[in-house]
This record gives sequence, C-alpha cells and structure tokens, in this order.
Amino acid sequence: MNRDFAEAKPMSIDDIPVIDFAPLMSQGNLKAVSKPLMLAALNTGFFYIKNHGIDPKVIQAALAASKRFFHLSHEEKTIVSVNTSQRGWLGPKMATLDGAKTHDLKEIFFTGPEIWSNEMWAKRCQTPLITHNLWPSSLPELQGGLLAYYNATCSLGRQVLKAIAIGLGEDSDFFDQRYTNPLARSQLVYYPRSTQQDEDEERFGAAPHTDFGVITLLYQDDNGGLQVLNKQQEWVEAKPIENTFVCNIGDLLQRWTNGYLSSNLHRVINRSSNERFSMPIFFDPDADTVIDPSDFKKFANDVSHYPPIKVADYIHAKNTKAFAQYNQPQDK
Repeated sequence: MNRDFAEAKPMSIDDIPVIDFAPLMSQGNLKAVSKPLMLAALNTGFFYIKNHGIDPKVIQAALAASKRFFHLSHEEKTIVSVNTSQRGWLGPKMATLDGAKTHDLKEIFFTGPEIWSNEMWAKRCQTPLITHNLWPSSLPELQGGLLAYYNATCSLGRQVLKAIAIGLGEDSDFFDQRYTNPLARSQLVYYPRSTQQDEDEERFGAAPHTDFGVITLLYQDDNGGLQVLNKQQEWVEAKPIENTFVCNIGDLLQRWTNGYLSSNLHRVINRSSNERFSMPIFFDPDADTVIDPSDFKKFANDVSHYPPIKVADYIHAKNTKAFAQYNQPQDK
C-alpha cells in the first residue's frame, strides 16, 4: 500500500469532540448540549453524539439488512437501479465527486421519505427529489429495518437542530416550520477494501467532499476509514466510537448561516481487511424551503454571501454533477 496517499493523524478530542446528549434526552436540557455542540460546529464542523437514545437493536438490524443488500447479485440490485430522483442502487464507478481524479469505490442504496404530505406530493412535478422509494422484492426485510433506523435518526436530527437553533440565538423550535415533511435523504454505503492499484490511481472510497445538505448523522461500522480536515488543514482519522453517531454541518447550513458555520471536507479510504459499511442520514428541510441567511436574527442585517435557493434545487444540482445516472438513459 502507498502509505503516503491519504495519510491522516490520529484523532484528538480537540479535533472531533464527543457530545453527551444524555442531559437533553433524559432531562430536556438543551443548553447543556447546545454550548459544546456549537463549539464543535464552529471548530471542525464535526462531532460525535453519545447517549443519543436510539436502540442499538434498531441500528444493528438496519446494518445487517444493508450488508445483505450489497451481497445480493448484480442482477438483483439492478432491478432497483438508481434513477434521477436519487432513489435506488448506485453501482460501482458511478460516483465521481467534484475535484476527484477518478471515480469513488463505493456503492450506495438511496432512499428518502416513505410518506409525503398531500401538499408536498402536489409539488412533485416542479420540485426535484419528491418521489417514491425503490425497494428490492428479494429482500423484504430491508424496508422495515431501514425505515425504523431512518425514523429514529431523523428524530435525533430534530434534537440536534434544536440545540443549533439555541446556539444561534433563536427559539428551540426555529427549524420546525421548515421541517414539516423534510427531504431527509438516506444512504446505505458499501466500501470495498482499497487495493494497491486504487491507491496508485489516487482512488478513494469517497473522495474529499462536503455534504450537500443541512446536517448529516452517520452511523459507521467499526472498520474505520473516515477522515476529516481540521482547521489546521490536517487530515484526522475519525475513528469509530462504539454506539455513537458522527454529525457534521453541510453546505446548506453554511449558506443558511452566511458562512458562520462551515461545511467541512471529509473523505473515506477503507484500508481495513474488511468491507466497510456506513449509514448516513442527510437531515434536510422541506424540499421547497428557501435557504436564506436573513431568516436568522443573527445574520439579518449582514451582507449576504449567498443568494437564496430552494433546498431541492441545490441538492439536485449537486447530484447531477456527482452521479453518473444523470447522463444515462432512464427506464424509470
């Protein structure tokens, strides 16, 4: 292996802190969580969440179903091939992130909200990404296992946003009216082991990138491989910590806060001896929400660095540049 490629230093608590959500989940104490969370958001844009309240059995059931999905035959996965509404299976060599020298190694299974409000569904023709999920009939347990994980993680996301709202000087329910039927996007991600050829060609599991949305909540298995760029422009290993989620700030929250919070670069390289699996939820607002820094009292009088943009329009534009299905004929 080329150890000069994608080197990263061991993580310190100052790089990616661990935030204890127990005071919030058990006592409703938002302030106890908001202060350390905002410090982490301002420093690196990444933090771990422990005592998050999600049943480990729910997480492990989703992870087991994910593994079974990616071990299906190519033909079985092709039945739910990804479409331009970003649902279904994205196969090998179909993801090339902005600035990468080559495609990523990963495969992804995309889902989103299982149920849409009548109001949001009526907007599907003019708003990207409002669509139905695709589920493989050969693996019926995937739907139930993933939806239980999805719903629990979205509930955690709402708690994170309450803490961020308080940290930005707003009421705790600031985000609620923008999250009535959120465009929460889910991925199951499979990373094969990195080979010598991959490293010689500077191919990552996931090349350096920022996330497109507001916040990301990630459960990663115990194989490692996630790396985060800190404020000193050093790559840091975001090692797995048992029964925690990794949370990070995305592009839309950077825009929404007029650059106050940063969407930070991260990447994945799987140098373990095993396949790597992760389950991120991109917890984003209603598809037609307009992201505008003037929504916040803190930034209302500032010169805006970002023009207003709808959530689904921004994410869809990013998707079209990163994923190959947008340049292929579509059967669905």
